[in-house]
Amino acid sequence: MTLLSLILGHLIADFYLQTDEMVVDKMKNIKKHIFHHFLVNLLVLTVFYLFSFQETSVYNGLIFPLVFIVSSHFFIDILKIRLLDTLKITNEENLKRASFFLVDQLIHLAMILLAAWIFLGFKLAGIQEVFLNGKELGTINSILFIIIVMILATSVSGHMIKILLGSLPNQLLTFEGKYTFKNERQEAQYAKNHTGNRVLAEEYNYTIFSKHDLSRGRLIGYIERLLVLVLTFYSAYPAIGFIVAAKSIARFKQMDDRNWAEYFLLGTLTSMFIGITLGILLREVLT
Repeated sequence: MTLLSLILGHLIADFYLQTDEMVVDKMKNIKKHIFHHFLVNLLVLTVFYLFSFQETSVYNGLIFPLVFIVSSHFFIDILKIRLLDTLKITNEENLKRASFFLVDQLIHLAMILLAAWIFLGFKLAGIQEVFLNGKELGTINSILFIIIVMILATSVSGHMIKILLGSLPNQLLTFEGKYTFKNERQEAQYAKNHTGNRVLAEEYNYTIFSKHDLSRGRLIGYIERLLVLVLTFYSAYPAIGFIVAAKSIARFKQMDDRNWAEYFLLGTLTSMFIGITLGILLREVLT
């Protein structure tokens, strides 16, 4: 329960307490970000120390794991920022940025596992027993695990897909039309003294595009992955095809644009892959 709570705390601090502004300029907001992790881990470890680790010292049950997790998170984030600056990975190199994001999260998870193993008495063999021997997690652990998987299927995977797609959503605007406005003004004094007309003309051309609502698309992605996760859990794979068909019908007219079609396929296939993978993981652990 302690390990799952620490992982849940990490996800909350990384994906809910960290705002978009903090992500854009992470070095500037690194102290605030680490402070969020400090508060969340302090809360989790304090609760479990008071109710579960009273037989252990306050150093092993609270102080040492707290310092280890928070400080390791700080150094990992600093190293990631430095590497991104050194390698000069631009926003267009989406696959590399997504790889950095994935490796970063796996290292954070490894540090949490290491802290639980060194200070809290967690046995790494327990993970193997859950998958291979069908060891029951219990009600509370099962609930925590389900919440973690749901966060992975929504916010975490959504952030990763956003990195993979990069700036494409801003470029794929829907053409609405082109409008021309002309304003003409004839000079009456010139017409009295000269033959012909002298006209001052102004012409304005407007090309109208409509930008897609990214927040609405993000919500659709969340619901899509949760549906795929549930359908995979119950082995209802044919029903997943209806989700893809429904999305394709809704975007049918835009499929003529190759850029949009590639963007759609990349986002959909990645979303489906994550949803199915997490559904299989959830089924293997809970059943």
